[in-house]
Amino acid sequence: MTRICLVEDEEKVSSFIKKGLEEHNYTVDVAADGVAGLTMMLQNKYDLFILDMMLPLLSGMELCRQIRQKQQDAPILILSALGTIDDKVNGLHAGADDYLVKPFHFKELLARIEALMRRRQPADAAGSHYLNFSDLKLNIWDKTAERAGKQIALTAKEYALLELFIRNANKLLSREYITEKVWGINFDTQTNMVDVYVNYLRNKIQKGFDKKLIHTVIGMGYILKEQ
Repeated sequence: MTRICLVEDEEKVSSFIKKGLEEHNYTVDVAADGVAGLTMMLQNKYDLFILDMMLPLLSGMELCRQIRQKQQDAPILILSALGTIDDKVNGLHAGADDYLVKPFHFKELLARIEALMRRRQPADAAGSHYLNFSDLKLNIWDKTAERAGKQIALTAKEYALLELFIRNANKLLSREYITEKVWGINFDTQTNMVDVYVNYLRNKIQKGFDKKLIHTVIGMGYILKEQ
């Protein structure tokens, strides 16, 4: 699953972006200042950074430079109310891959993120935007799924769960691991959320098919494998 580091000091803006991106199957970690963003970058591996330009403690421009100095190759998208040509040029020279001026439409932000992620795909990797397991096929660009050529309608979390299983096919995944990767939260032993969503997913990808793919390992978790 694509993991994004969002560094934005305006809480309303960061909440809006985080909510919208999570609805499109992205995992989003938020920092409210540049120093916190730098710490998160050093402690975690991200697929994309979204940086506000005017941040407390450490500017977005300097944070962008620090990310590049640490040889992080993930795309960087700058969000800023500063929209002159010089502002954009300075941001790109600091190491950003794209620059979006505030205020912006969420659809444009999403499109730019998708474009940046596509550019990371190897140019010669035919079909690199597909994930396959058995007769399951996911299109990670438009977040669609099918089995044996039949389209499967999935919610955002169901899709994220299936993508996690396929990326870890034939590996036993604990409930703790699934919760962290799909919901971005620590596992709560008082909830059966993982079990509920696994059942939702099973009903959609296994109903009408003889071959069962998602298997329970009692007391340990779940595994995607062929019978």
